[in-house]
Amino acid sequence: MDVLGRRVPQARLAGGMKDFYDVVIVGGGHNGLVAATYLAQSGLSTLILEQRAHTGGAAVSERVFPGVDARLSRYSYLVSLLPDKIVADLGLALELRSRSVASYTPVRRSGRDLGLMVERPEGAATRESFRALTGSDTEYEAWTDFYGAVGTLAAAVAPTLLEPLQPAAELRSRVGNALWEDLVERPLGETIERRFADDTVRGVVATDSVIGTFAGLHDDSLIQNRCFLYHLIGNGTGEWRVPVGGMGAVTDALAAAARRAGAALVTNASVTSVEVDGVRGSVTWLGGDGERSVDCSWVLSNVAPSTLAELRGQTGVEKPEGSQLKINLLLRHLPALKSGDDPARAFAGTFHIDEDYPQLESAYQSALAGRLPAVPPSEVYCHSLTDPSILSPELIASGHHTLTVFGVHFPARLFASDNDSVRAEATRRVLAGLESYLAEPLDACIARDADGNPCIEAKTPYDIEESVGMPGGHIFHGDLQWPWATTPADAGRWGTETDTANLLRCGSGAHRGGAVSGLGGHNAAMTILTR
Repeated sequence: MDVLGRRVPQARLAGGMKDFYDVVIVGGGHNGLVAATYLAQSGLSTLILEQRAHTGGAAVSERVFPGVDARLSRYSYLVSLLPDKIVADLGLALELRSRSVASYTPVRRSGRDLGLMVERPEGAATRESFRALTGSDTEYEAWTDFYGAVGTLAAAVAPTLLEPLQPAAELRSRVGNALWEDLVERPLGETIERRFADDTVRGVVATDSVIGTFAGLHDDSLIQNRCFLYHLIGNGTGEWRVPVGGMGAVTDALAAAARRAGAALVTNASVTSVEVDGVRGSVTWLGGDGERSVDCSWVLSNVAPSTLAELRGQTGVEKPEGSQLKINLLLRHLPALKSGDDPARAFAGTFHIDEDYPQLESAYQSALAGRLPAVPPSEVYCHSLTDPSILSPELIASGHHTLTVFGVHFPARLFASDNDSVRAEATRRVLAGLESYLAEPLDACIARDADGNPCIEAKTPYDIEESVGMPGGHIFHGDLQWPWATTPADAGRWGTETDTANLLRCGSGAHRGGAVSGLGGHNAAMTILTR
């Protein structure tokens, strides 16, 4: 019997696959693996079809530089939104390690080089760092008040992410009108400007609203507010943790769990069409042995909504637009800083570059006008300080470290004319911004690969689309939505539904999608299992 109680044939296709599955999942990224494991654990026959040679999507670890034994988290690199409950439910062999530093921001003022250090958890050193930057405790007290309030909202929202969508009014009643108005109803820029006076502090707060989202801080659409919220609600704390073994360890653990549960995983399978009629579905793909099709009761889409529309034969589909430049580096050693701060502390958290409040706005306005930002804001993350296991013993012993740089306000439109040349110039500007805070040349720190080339890899939105199939290079598959019901019709639904009853969204394009969270996969599985 299938999930709808119908008797189905049990003949098998070549290669051991059946000719009918309860569920077929298009796309083997982390959300598809989460959905497959829950469904297979519940006894439903489940098939995942993945275009690439391995599962994981953008949540993978790869040896990027020829002849160098370093497995970098190539596209996504930290974990916050993945609920601990999913990790426990699926029995994942996974360690997520906390960082001792939340962020460090180098600052140049009145001829002095300083650094704003935010510990995790915050302590006396954080207060002193704010005082050294601003001359008083006022900004630090505003900081603690603001993030205390944000914590209230996170604690209210986080448990609902694994439940049917809650009415907005219900969540508003839990957090209070004043906080709701500050974070949900007015542009985030207004709230930041009212609560903080220092431009560096304002910028550090604002950066969570622009990672992966191209919007101004006063945008009336409030896209920036939604992005900010998703960055701060993970597991009720908003902490971003390091996956030990790299991001690939997360999806390797998920793939192992899916196989243990009995799901079938097929790679090198490029899906060409999806057909659904509300009761039955059919998925066709091209593989090493030609074209194949399989019928099913349910189809789950772990690809972007625009990709799904194309697979269904719909025309005139508009792609989303990604907005970031990703740069992966391998260093011989961490560079010394002009501020004199210990680089092992400064790079242990998120290292902010040129992200003062006016700099964020200037970069946004430049990109909006079609120009590369002259001083591009970016953030740096060093995986190997928290988890050196991604490096070979030889690289560890010789002091090597990885850096991932995330440049913000680099929409795809900037690279449309000549992706290669604009990528090179954008990379130069971002790395020059980093070097401006260093006490030594960056080039002297960068390792070389087996061919003698610098260990630098840069990815524009177009490169990301080509590499992992994210339309427009948009890391969220499109604009993030509020993680609650925004209309009465949405309340009580799982946020995975489409216009056809047996077709569900299980990826970042689901109502509560985006980032490495597993939420789309869990909620799509629950859409089926709770009917």
